Parts: sequence; structure tokens; C-alpha cells
Amino acid sequence: MFNAILKEMRIRQWIKNSFVFIPLVFDRQLFTVDSLVRVVFGFILFCFISSSIYFINDIMDIEADKKHPKKRFRPIASGLIPIPLAWGFAAFFSLGSIIASLYLSKIFSIILVTYFVINLAYSLRLKHVALIDVMIIATGFVLRVGAGVSIIVVERFSPWLYVVTTLFALFIGFGKRRGELATIQVNGNAQRKVLDGYTIPLLDQLITIVSATTIIAYSLYTFSAPNLPSNHTMMLTIPLTVYGIFRYLYLIQVKNEGGAPDELVLLDRPLQITFGLFAISVVIIFYLF
Repeated sequence: MFNAILKEMRIRQWIKNSFVFIPLVFDRQLFTVDSLVRVVFGFILFCFISSSIYFINDIMDIEADKKHPKKRFRPIASGLIPIPLAWGFAAFFSLGSIIASLYLSKIFSIILVTYFVINLAYSLRLKHVALIDVMIIATGFVLRVGAGVSIIVVERFSPWLYVVTTLFALFIGFGKRRGELATIQVNGNAQRKVLDGYTIPLLDQLITIVSATTIIAYSLYTFSAPNLPSNHTMMLTIPLTVYGIFRYLYLIQVKNEGGAPDELVLLDRPLQITFGLFAISVVIIFYLF
């Protein structure tokens, strides 16, 4: 049972909550102990409330997941975790996270509650509405960044990063939908209702738009944000950003992957190297120049 609970919490997907650290890093407070501790605590709370959403989402999707080639093995869909127990864990994780968040700040608590309510609406209804479903996913990433801002006192954080986060999240979201649709067409399984509103040509067009605008927005950030080094060394990270986006496009369009972006990040070596080099470059540029 314990292993089933851990699996249902989807610890691998907690990587999404790392967006909480963006304000800490880009405001040059990574090595400020008090700020780092607060953000780590906020990250943990986001992880637990995210897990509560996963429980609720799988409860609502149990019948559809039973027909999915991979999702049918999830603890709730397979019957390893009874539905009443799943509701209990969802309530514990969500309420516990919200109560604990008051220790950090009221704004952080409001953001956490907003995140929970929006994702609850997503699980109940909005995930079945094409376009809106991906907009909700993108909103979740922006809220994570906003949560990171609310935890610490920021002085040099650029609003451009909200724009980049929004566009990047849309890129990942539409890529995820394309991966799901491609998998269904190959395997011939019953598809989720929301996928009826998408076609691969439409998703390819949307992905082209948001991938291009993501690169443009990030490039503008690297040489126009007021908090960056005056020698414009941040522009050196543009090629890494471009390659990361190109690599993801390759995976979803050539390899027909992308249905689980978190798994791609954890399993695809070129993406891992790209993210690693990007992180190292940002730290060097922000903290050594």
C-alpha cells in the first residue's frame, strides 16, 4: 500500500514545482540561506498540494484510465488504492499544505489555494475543453513562479520571466496533447474527450507559434531586462534555449513522444545535458559576473 501511495503521488512530476525556484535564482538569492530555506519549504508544500490534485484527477478519470494502455496501471485505476482512501489522502495533502503555507506568507497561501481551485476545476470540467485545458496547465506554471516571488523579498526579478514561463508552459502543454493524440492514433485506444477538440495539424500549428514566441520572448529578456549583467552575457544562454526547444520538437514530432513531458526530462539524455548546461550558465552569469 505504501508503494502504491508513493506512486500515486507521482513524485517524478514534482519536477514541475521547481519553477518555484526561478525567482530565487534570477534574483541572485540562491546562496542566501534564509531565502533558500523558505523556497525549499514552499516547494515541498507545492509538491504535496500537487499530489492531492493527482489523487482527485485519477479518481475522476478512473473509467477512462482503465482503458488507457499505461494509465490503467495507476494505483487508483488498478484498484490498489480504494476510492474512499484516495479521497482521504487528497484532503490530507491539500488541507495540510494550505494550513502550513500560512507560515510563509498570506500571498503564498492565496496562490496555493488559487492553484488548488483552478486545478480542481480542471479535474472536474475544464480538462475536457480544448485550448482552455492547456491554458490551465500554463496558469499553474505561472502561479508557481508567482509563489516563488511571494516567499522572498525580490529586488531584481524581471516580469519578462512571467511571459517566458507562460509561453514555455503552453509549448509543453500542446506538445503533451500532441503526444497523447499520436499515441492513441497508433494504438487505436479510446481517447479522452478533450482530444476530440484537437487534430495533429492544429497542434503542430499551435506548437510552432508558441515555440517561436518563447524563443523571441526569452531572447528579449536576455538583453532588455534591467537586472541582468551589463555585458549582456545572458545572451549566451539563447542557443541552449533554442536547442532545448528544438530537441523537444524532435521528440514529439519524429519520435511521437511527449505524452509525459516529465518523463522526457528525466529520461532523455540530450535534454538533461541541455538543462544542466543552462542551469550552470545562469549561475555563473548571475553570481560570478
